[in-house]
Formats: sequence, C-alpha cells, structure tokens
Amino acid sequence: MDGYINSDCNFGVNVEKKVTKNDVVENIYNDTGFDITKKDIHIIVDKVFEEIKKALLNDQTVELRGFGTFEVRTRRGREKAHNPKTGEQVSVEVHGAAVFRPGKELKNSVWSLRKE
Repeated sequence: MDGYINSDCNFGVNVEKKVTKNDVVENIYNDTGFDITKKDIHIIVDKVFEEIKKALLNDQTVELRGFGTFEVRTRRGREKAHNPKTGEQVSVEVHGAAVFRPGKELKNSVWSLRKE
C-alpha cells in the first residue's frame, strides 16, 4: 500500500511515511473555511502541544476522546543496561516515560493498514 492514510483523510497529500507539524497546519488551513491565517493555526497547534506537555509534566493524564490518551508511566530502573551508541554497560534509574494509548476509534481505523 503506497502512502499511509486512508482515502477520507487529506493527509494523503504527502506520500512519505511521516507528517510534520507544518503538514498538519497546511491541511487544517486548506480544509477549513475559517478566516484564519496559517500563522494563527500554527500558534493554536503549538498551544495544544504545550497544554499536553504541561499536563504530563504535572503527572496528569490527557484524554482526547475518539483519539487516545497521553500519560506518564513509571519505567523501572535496571542495573545492567547498554548504551546503544557505545555498547558500554550503564545503570538506568527509575524514570517516567510519556506514552500514548490510542483510543478505540483510532485503533479500529488503523487495524487493517498493514494487512497484505
């Protein structure tokens, strides 16, 4: 399957495997009939990401119904880990990790993308 997005989404304009923030801003600008500039859309998108980041840094869960949930999970530490660049053995402390769990609707939408 070429591309990565189903036909009812306009992100398919970019046939590469990634969508950048600028692609998102461009698609919002093209898909909405609002009298708003790309710069204003960029500010709004940045603010959404800032709010998600702020919530995570306050150890809060961000639930976006129909899309998914961002949360911080605790990763246990390990005495014997390896630095992937040097191969050096290092220890890793207990730490937080930001994770995303897709919602049911998103999960169902992408279920068959990789079927051959």
